[in-house]
Amino acid sequence: MNISFAFKNFDASDHLKKYARRRMEKLGRFFGKSSGLEVAVVLTVDKFRHRCEVTVSGEGLHINASEQTSDMYAAIDLVTDKVEAQIKKQVSRVKEQRRKARNADVDVFTYNLEAQPEEEVSADVVGTDRFAPKPMHLDEALLQLENVGGDFLVFINAESTRVNVVYRRRDSGFALIDPVL
Repeated sequence: MNISFAFKNFDASDHLKKYARRRMEKLGRFFGKSSGLEVAVVLTVDKFRHRCEVTVSGEGLHINASEQTSDMYAAIDLVTDKVEAQIKKQVSRVKEQRRKARNADVDVFTYNLEAQPEEEVSADVVGTDRFAPKPMHLDEALLQLENVGGDFLVFINAESTRVNVVYRRRDSGFALIDPVL
């Protein structure tokens, strides 16, 4: 877990830095020590307001929380509690999605990539996105698609180790593209 701090409008004491780091490291207990989480903490002081903003990302997770009080230590405690609650909620959602996915019907389309197209179609490529898809189960991919709010998600199926695409259908369902190589 990688934790980064930013301090705005004040110089933080060593005690405050250690306290904030200890509180953020406790979030790692939900994911294990070898997790690839990125935690960004921004501590700000504006006159009498002490604000703590935390962003947790990685492991298919993106959580934002902020708190504002008259004491920085209290703000850190409150925002940590908020983040923990959001993580617990996310974990319970994943578990529930896995239970539902066992019983859910998903349309599966299989395409033969070696087949030659019948007709040549010319189209202009507007842009290219490059990324490294992460291995995940279908239920995790569906949950991430819902959380991100996109139309599709490219991922590596953890069960078959193949690249799959899950997308949102017009009839408010989901479909999976599982190419046969």
